[in-house]
Amino acid sequence: MSVANHHKHDELGRNSLIVESISLINKIKPKIFIFENVRMFLTTKCVDKDGQLKDIGIAIETNLQDYNISSKIINFKNYGNPSQRTRTIVIGSRKDLFDVSPIELMPDRKSERTLRDVIGKMPSLDWGEVNSSDIYHSARKYPLRMKLWINNIKEGESAFDNKSILNIPHTIKNGKRVVNKNKNGDKYKRCYWDVPMPCIHTRNDIMASQMTIHPNDNRVFSIRELMKLMSISDDFKWSDVDVKKLNSMPLEQKENFLKKEELNIRRSIGESVPPTIFRDIAKKIRYILTQTKLNESEIANAIKKHKLKVHRNLKEFIKKNPENLHYYTLSKIAEAVNSDKGKLAAFYTSKHACFSMVASLPTFESDKFVSILEPSVGSGAFIPAIIQKYMHCKNVKLDLIDIDKKSLDIAKILVKSLVLPSNIKVNFINADFLTFAPKQKYDIIVGNPPFGKITNNPVLLKKYKDGKYNQDTNNKYSFFVEHSIEMAQNVSLIVPKTLLSAPEFNKTRKLMESYNINKIIDFGQKAFKIKIETIGFVLGCSNRSPSNKTTIQSFITGEVRILPQSYVMPKCFPYWLIYRDSFFDKIAEKMTFGILSAYRDRQITKQITKNRGNIRVLKSRNIGSNKIINILGYDSFVSKKQLDELSVAKFINTKSILIPNLTYNPRACFMPEDTICDGSVAIATPKDGINVSKNTLKYFGTEEFRNFYMIARNKSTRSLNIDSNSIFFFGKINTG
Repeated sequence: MSVANHHKHDELGRNSLIVESISLINKIKPKIFIFENVRMFLTTKCVDKDGQLKDIGIAIETNLQDYNISSKIINFKNYGNPSQRTRTIVIGSRKDLFDVSPIELMPDRKSERTLRDVIGKMPSLDWGEVNSSDIYHSARKYPLRMKLWINNIKEGESAFDNKSILNIPHTIKNGKRVVNKNKNGDKYKRCYWDVPMPCIHTRNDIMASQMTIHPNDNRVFSIRELMKLMSISDDFKWSDVDVKKLNSMPLEQKENFLKKEELNIRRSIGESVPPTIFRDIAKKIRYILTQTKLNESEIANAIKKHKLKVHRNLKEFIKKNPENLHYYTLSKIAEAVNSDKGKLAAFYTSKHACFSMVASLPTFESDKFVSILEPSVGSGAFIPAIIQKYMHCKNVKLDLIDIDKKSLDIAKILVKSLVLPSNIKVNFINADFLTFAPKQKYDIIVGNPPFGKITNNPVLLKKYKDGKYNQDTNNKYSFFVEHSIEMAQNVSLIVPKTLLSAPEFNKTRKLMESYNINKIIDFGQKAFKIKIETIGFVLGCSNRSPSNKTTIQSFITGEVRILPQSYVMPKCFPYWLIYRDSFFDKIAEKMTFGILSAYRDRQITKQITKNRGNIRVLKSRNIGSNKIINILGYDSFVSKKQLDELSVAKFINTKSILIPNLTYNPRACFMPEDTICDGSVAIATPKDGINVSKNTLKYFGTEEFRNFYMIARNKSTRSLNIDSNSIFFFGKINTG
């Protein structure tokens, strides 16, 4: 890996080895993968398989679409390794692992360890000495004049700090002393005892390299010391020759062995990654993949066994079990017991959904003070991901809001089961988020707001609508979106997929479009254990950049695409099209849209049609391509008297067009005389002056239009009623 010059062919070739790693992962399909490399790894250029020059991070995200991917820049000294090394770690977990998040596989922060902690008790070594009981604890020999250069320097001082010119590093050329250059400022520099070891480089064998001199002895660090400072086990075998045999050899043979092998060993240490870091990750992987996860029946049995029916009972159960059950399992049990969850429209959010939302948020520098709000915390599924994402920041204020005090009490107990870093302050707020007014804006609002309409409380509805841009909906989540935008710099929420297209959210979308929508995630039905389609979005609450790109991630197709925001949210179509592509555009070019208006009956029920009348009621199965399909025993009827009471009567014996609702098998026919239809069929009427031919109706039944229509409906599976927005796409074919 090189970040030096992106235009040099050899460096691009080296960097493009990442593409081969990506290919291996796609071939093998491991449950988990890990990349580790330099700090600038993800922003370094590579040549992708398509021949395009792009950031490595983009290549990883777009090519490994079957994985949830988390990345983090860490200094290994903060994660259990006694020496410093700032690196990028990338972890991916396969998306079919429903309750696995790559964020939770990242290593845990640990207290720093100093040189004194790790090697302070090791035997001192003189110039060129080989420890009699450990061949790998030896001091390299140099010309004796070099010993004078470092003999009197103290911790943190360099040989270039010597007052005598005789003791400043130099070479003799043509009988003259030529002082060496100290380009990076840490050549011939003695390390400190009471701080972690500086980064160990491959040339740790020479004093002229970076911070290689022992804090006390006049020498570079021994192999054994370097092993300990890189957390390499003492029993690691550097040679086929047993270490006991090596230690029993005469000094001359030991020196010959070191002369032959030492540089390779030292360079291997300098190129290595600390085993302690990856041991930590490996333990997490083993635990996550092998732990007993409670399935639905086991959760039900646990609830029954412990009689978990009331708030106090549940609190006592969670207090007693945090060490025995995983945090997320406790969260699931809490969600299952919450008797108000239906009323509050609150449901357990899967780990991979929480990860996807949190991972897509901006990453801040370590000196940042971050304020985060979870507006409807519920059973706290987002909390571990938030903590892992921002635990590197200097100070994190995490406010957790819930309107339900019982849910908040449970969340408090759950959070206590986590090991919180000292820089993270958690505040619990029992309040209605929609009326909550903070003194300052938050950096981030992230969560899963409640879904559902307010139908029986006009006073509360008026209160929620006050000052809102979208007054055309009664749905809570729309109010959550607007209030979040008002309160935060960045918003990441999971909401029903209806946000993409439903007419009642036209104004909500218009408001959101004025900002940078950085990512949209189509979860389909994979975010919850209920049959509801959802999306997640990440929005930057500053004025929209004209060139802003939106990443579209789909759990339905497995694809990740990066598109101009204006392409996904075009002015020429009535709503957002997250699957729009060249095929869609090609079909759209040959059609004229917006030629029909739609109506759907909401009055006809089985009760109305139980008595046989003489006006036939058509249903979706009766609608064929340019024809009516007769089905034995399927017909329903109403009387002329009943017809007078139905609003659908205004369409009888008109030149209306019938199109089935709730289907990806679109087709259409003209409405026959003396018939009406129920709500399973949309009644479309041509707008003034527009003539719709049989050929146009025939086209609606073709495979080509079917594929086009699927994209037009954002590949939804549950919200397919034809409304005033979606009827737009039943257009007229342009001729000539």
